[in-house]
Amino acid sequence: MTDLSAYFARIGYAGPMTPTLEALRAIHALHPAHITFENIDVLLGRGVSLEPDAVWAKLITARRGGYCYEQNGLLKRVLIAMGFTVEGLIARVRWQAPPGAPDRPRSHMALRVIIDGQPWLADVGFGGCVLTAPIRLETGIVQPTPHGNVRLGDEAGEYLMEAELEGAWTPLYVLSPHAQNDVDYQLANWWTSTHPTSRFTQHLSVARTTPKARYALLDNRLTVRHADGRVERHDLRPGELTEALEVVFKLPVDPTWKPLIERAAAKVPA
Repeated sequence: MTDLSAYFARIGYAGPMTPTLEALRAIHALHPAHITFENIDVLLGRGVSLEPDAVWAKLITARRGGYCYEQNGLLKRVLIAMGFTVEGLIARVRWQAPPGAPDRPRSHMALRVIIDGQPWLADVGFGGCVLTAPIRLETGIVQPTPHGNVRLGDEAGEYLMEAELEGAWTPLYVLSPHAQNDVDYQLANWWTSTHPTSRFTQHLSVARTTPKARYALLDNRLTVRHADGRVERHDLRPGELTEALEVVFKLPVDPTWKPLIERAAAKVPA
């Protein structure tokens, strides 16, 4: 059901189609650089379908992006077609939650990939702080990636995912170790794409990560985190925002996006 050659062409992968750690690492680095994270359909009120054909038509054929269920759902199907053993997981997001804030619903999808008996965490759907390499699903060790160190801690039998940002460890999410069926993401996707307290119904969120930098757009605030540690922030006007979506994030901007772009550009950055 998955056209591997079309997916590989989309992300620029020219390596072997064998289920090895080297192949997973290469694909994991290329995917976030070529398939942008974005929630535009949510803000346009179009909804987000997780049906495989719909995700393929959007992310591959139309060269759009998507959020975690679309991104990691696509990667899961690709890896299975290559011969990997893959399970879907679900997490409770901690990213940018103030200290002492109540728990958020489980709303993030990630993947467990088993290679030679070793479980690895793969996640190409976490926006501006996305992993750019698979990491061992193992607690208590600092693991380097092309975009900084990460680590997994134990929190009541679940995995606390943290990233080292600007010299401090920052929580990203708490990951359940229990495998999920594809249907289990339907309710989480509905909440994420429709609930008034979901950040994706409130803010334009777009991200792309390349070997040179992480690019993250929140409404009209563009943040660029360079590989050498430099950080730039720019507040964009409507025309600049449109240009960023096209040039920085490689999205095929449609005229129907204009009202959304104007609303995002009018927001005062936090």
